[in-house]
Amino acid sequence: MATILEVAKKAGVSVATVSRVLNNRHQVREVTRSKVEQAIIALNYEPSVLGRNLRNSESRLLLVLIPSIANPFYTEIINGIEDTAIKEGYNIMLCETDSNPQREAIYFNLVRNRMADGIILMDPTINRNNVLQLADQHPIVQCSEFDKDGLISYVSINNELAAYQAVKHLIKIGRQRIALINSEEKFLYARERRAGYERAFREYGRSVNPSYMYNIKGLSFENGQQAMRMLLEQQEKPDAVFAVSDVFAIGALKEIHEAGLSVPDEIAIIGFDKISFSNMTYPTLTTIAQPMYRMGSISAEMIIAKIRGEKVESRLLEHELIIREST
Repeated sequence: MATILEVAKKAGVSVATVSRVLNNRHQVREVTRSKVEQAIIALNYEPSVLGRNLRNSESRLLLVLIPSIANPFYTEIINGIEDTAIKEGYNIMLCETDSNPQREAIYFNLVRNRMADGIILMDPTINRNNVLQLADQHPIVQCSEFDKDGLISYVSINNELAAYQAVKHLIKIGRQRIALINSEEKFLYARERRAGYERAFREYGRSVNPSYMYNIKGLSFENGQQAMRMLLEQQEKPDAVFAVSDVFAIGALKEIHEAGLSVPDEIAIIGFDKISFSNMTYPTLTTIAQPMYRMGSISAEMIIAKIRGEKVESRLLEHELIIREST
């Protein structure tokens, strides 16, 4: 493999001149530039990306922090991030935090030590004070879950409005006993989606029945099953369910089938996210569609803009209620 010194010798110029041509940083006479470019082609020279990045004090690497790779919600977002990052000359490193403070510290230190240029944060459980301290000196963008105070730029949707529209749809099709399967309310989205559920009830002059509101700690398919099992033990079973994720909704759907009940005839169900599996269930799942690929793409654009020193505004994107066979 040719070296920059060999290129300089063949072109009859200094190593510094070759470097200027490669980095396009300073004015180089056209005749000199042409000689260097011809030498590069003749020697099949490939400049060291690592060396260039070290000189420029950049890594061209973005960290994407998520709590669990197993959650299908993140798949399309990550695709959007990666496609946009690559187009802009960046790579991404997917970092599973497992909501572990020690892992969090490792990833944050990569940015502090200039081994990564910025972070796209999708883990809502990370210590808020640590995030704010890092964001004071380094580029961070939040995707999906975000800091309500707006101190860090974010891209998300209006979760309260989306949940309100989902529950309003259940009310309009005549459902009377609408249950809520929710996550822990330490998550902003869980609080906002409960608020939307309650808003729909208030609008139609209904009272919320606490026995139909079920919060669960995990985020898995099995957690959705467990929640539905508990709801079916009520003296009066719900005739509809709004679940704050498709994963929960699919678990609930399985439990309803195992109880010998029919969807949507006896129990209607709505999920949230429009993951790919939501169109593969029986019956197919009514859900709130988040523009997940676009959220990822925009979050990548935002973090790269921050790295370049540009001002970045937070974004709330449009969602859509996708009505399918489960309602």
